[in-house]
Amino acid sequence: MGANFVRIISLNLNGIRSATTKGVFDWLALQEADIVCVQELKAQAGDLTPQMQAPRIGNEDFKGWFHYAEKKGYSGVGIYSKHAPDNVVVGLGNAEFDAEGRYIQLDFANLSVVSVYLPSGSSSPERQEAKFRFMEVFYPHLQALRECGREIVICGDWNIAHKEIDLKNWKGNLKNSGFLPEERAWLTRVFGEQGWVDVYRHLYPEHGEEAYTWWSNRGQAWAKNVGWRIDYQIATPGVAQGAHASSVYKAARFSDHAPLTVDYAHVL
Repeated sequence: MGANFVRIISLNLNGIRSATTKGVFDWLALQEADIVCVQELKAQAGDLTPQMQAPRIGNEDFKGWFHYAEKKGYSGVGIYSKHAPDNVVVGLGNAEFDAEGRYIQLDFANLSVVSVYLPSGSSSPERQEAKFRFMEVFYPHLQALRECGREIVICGDWNIAHKEIDLKNWKGNLKNSGFLPEERAWLTRVFGEQGWVDVYRHLYPEHGEEAYTWWSNRGQAWAKNVGWRIDYQIATPGVAQGAHASSVYKAARFSDHAPLTVDYAHVL
């Protein structure tokens, strides 16, 4: 890792092949990242080019570790690192969601980094029920991570906007997936009862529109900045307290999500 800080980037790619054609790896090559977490690969191992498997980022050669969905062109998560991890955890140990490729964890010395992709419930009531089931499974897993004694950063598309400041049209979304009272209350428990830290919001408690990370492809959401903040880096208090800068990159679009970067004063 860096001598003075660790830079972690998280991005939902909405398809790694699509994002590649839009220049995501050209952009990453210019970033001085240590770890890059990606979600929604929409690809299997055989679909990945050498660049997608082991990109050049900054002046370093990175390697990727992935959790693919069984269904082709669906879900999937990954983590790129320039340092080989001490341990890799693929999946949550839950058959339903491990088949969807939603969780991967790399352990480095005293720091673990996770890439997670929570289900979206917006397409149907059945998928919303699946999202609730994932939340039920993931909550005790988060608790176990909190109690394991390691510093942890969990990056990903959580598909939940926590508070009114986190989306433009909150009044019109009170009954919609991603801003349901049950979902928001679940995140409040993650932060309150378990003590995880929402790193971006910890650094910038008043940031509204500049914090959005996702825009619907419908209508003029991007042009009008009708966005949502649903991508987070959530961390244990120790490493979170060392976070000193974060940004959402919007100068170019690689996906319907924007990259979220955080610099942590954490040395391995």
